[in-house]
Amino acid sequence: MKSKLFGEKGTTLFRAVVVSVVLAAVVMGSTACAPAPPAPAPPAEVVPEAPKEVAKEATLAIEHFSIIEGTTWSGAHHRAGKRIAEKYPNVKYVYREEVGPDAAVPYAEELIAEGADIVVGNAEFMGLPLKDIADKYPDVYFGSIIASDLTTKKNFIRLFPRQYQALYLEGLIAGALTKTGNIGIVSAFPCVQVIRRQAGFYLGVQDAAKLLGKEIKVYVKYVGDWYLPTEERDIAKTLISQYNVDVLTQQTDSGSPLDVAQEEGIWFVGKDMDIVGFYGWSSTDTVAVSFDTRWEVLYERMVQDWLAGNKNPETVLYLGMESTMTLADGTVESTVDIMNNNKVGIEAISPKALPLIPQEIVDLVKQRRDQMMKGEWDPFAEHEFVSNGTGLALENLPIPAAGTVVKPAGEMPSNEWLLSKFNFDLEGTVILE
Repeated sequence: MKSKLFGEKGTTLFRAVVVSVVLAAVVMGSTACAPAPPAPAPPAEVVPEAPKEVAKEATLAIEHFSIIEGTTWSGAHHRAGKRIAEKYPNVKYVYREEVGPDAAVPYAEELIAEGADIVVGNAEFMGLPLKDIADKYPDVYFGSIIASDLTTKKNFIRLFPRQYQALYLEGLIAGALTKTGNIGIVSAFPCVQVIRRQAGFYLGVQDAAKLLGKEIKVYVKYVGDWYLPTEERDIAKTLISQYNVDVLTQQTDSGSPLDVAQEEGIWFVGKDMDIVGFYGWSSTDTVAVSFDTRWEVLYERMVQDWLAGNKNPETVLYLGMESTMTLADGTVESTVDIMNNNKVGIEAISPKALPLIPQEIVDLVKQRRDQMMKGEWDPFAEHEFVSNGTGLALENLPIPAAGTVVKPAGEMPSNEWLLSKFNFDLEGTVILE
């Protein structure tokens, strides 16, 4: 039947149809039995990328009352500004030199217009006017060195290092070195800042004298200002020729007293900076030791507070040997220290001077330095303060009469008293007219 209906060709066609039907059924069956494809995954939630934190930037501006080159005071402040900028890539240091009281505010406003965030006057007489514009610029920190005034505002910060601690150590060394028993200070003028520093030195000298059984006089003669090279030279000469001084130091800012000490072949004790190591002034053949002031330790506190957005920073910074800063190169330094030819501590004592200093003095210098760095001892707490009857009468604060015990031994004066009311020389200091 099949062949009749299809014939030969029909048979072939029939077979083809059958195969096609079977294949189609297989494919359909396979498709029907296969698991359904998985549902497409929901689109992943897009999390916005957190914004990258941009380091806050700051500009530290220092108004120097004097020239920088050739001075120890402004030189130390200038070095401090540079060290801050070296450590903090986001902090820029700018400055002005020879800024007087009348120029302090105009320069400050000019610096603020150029981006300054912290403006400091590096002497009180020209730093105090900055308080008058502190309210006008509430986002700017202003600062001034303390001489005796302690005026502050929320953004007007006062600062000073406890230099007297290092000066005490210098006094121990100077007292050991003098052979004539006469030590001279070429000084600026009577003020709380100067009197306090001279007191620290004097106490060190007298402790050395007591330990060694010596009688030592400390002569002070005032120049009348901080930077008067010719007058400083004349006074240094006078101290040597008329008072037989064989150890000389200064509370002024020029290099003239050092020049005279070198010319006369006597020992010199440096102030404010390691004058041999940083300035290359003279050598350790003349400079027995210096004290080095690291203003950057105080400036760093101000910079860190400003970068943190602190609207209520500490307004009186009075830091000593126990406070430190780590420099960009990893060096850890105290606010003040004895230093000479880039060496610190006992190693700062001149190699030529060291054999002349009795071992008990060397040991005491080391002991007291270590104690002060740990905050365990202070010369102003240790000793009583007896008035010499000389000094500077302040408003409502006359000079105590000679022989008056103003502070007993074993009692630490308050920071306020040390910074603003220490207005008398210690008994035994010889103040020359």
